[in-house]
Amino acid sequence: MTINRYTFTQRLLHWLIVALVFGMLLGGLSFWALGYEGLERLAGPQVTANLFLYHKSIGILVLALTLVRLWLRRRTPPPPYDPPLTVLERLVSGVTMVLLYLLSLAVPIGGALATSAAGYPVQFFGLELPGLLPENKQLGETLFLYHGLGALALALVVLVHMAAGIKHWRLKDGVMTRISLP
Repeated sequence: MTINRYTFTQRLLHWLIVALVFGMLLGGLSFWALGYEGLERLAGPQVTANLFLYHKSIGILVLALTLVRLWLRRRTPPPPYDPPLTVLERLVSGVTMVLLYLLSLAVPIGGALATSAAGYPVQFFGLELPGLLPENKQLGETLFLYHGLGALALALVVLVHMAAGIKHWRLKDGVMTRISLP
């Protein structure tokens, strides 16, 4: 079996995005479960404001890093599987990857649109970006709902991806070597 791996940059970006998305999903679940006021009562107004600032900022960062990953993937195609995957594994893997990329783009874009429509500033680590939509509270609420549903869909696809990774790690069939850092 030969060792076929993604470039170091691709592998580093993969694991950086993994860490950021996990943090975003946990933060988003907290916002959903507690609401702004509940989180403010629990953590205080300054911490709550910072959490929302970081959530927006990291969302924009995930969007940018995902675009870089897509550009790198186009420039340097994925390494071949050795041994090859079965037809079913290739199908599930392909659909999962497409969904991961689509949702990693759509969820942050939806969050920025929802934020703008709700009348809140779209911020990237303190830098205020131009609003993408005019203020419309009702549209903002609807977009936040879709943003949350998209994040839940992303979480489900991530779980499928993780399950496949754990399966291949346990099989020691070389698949995990393609994306592992060391």
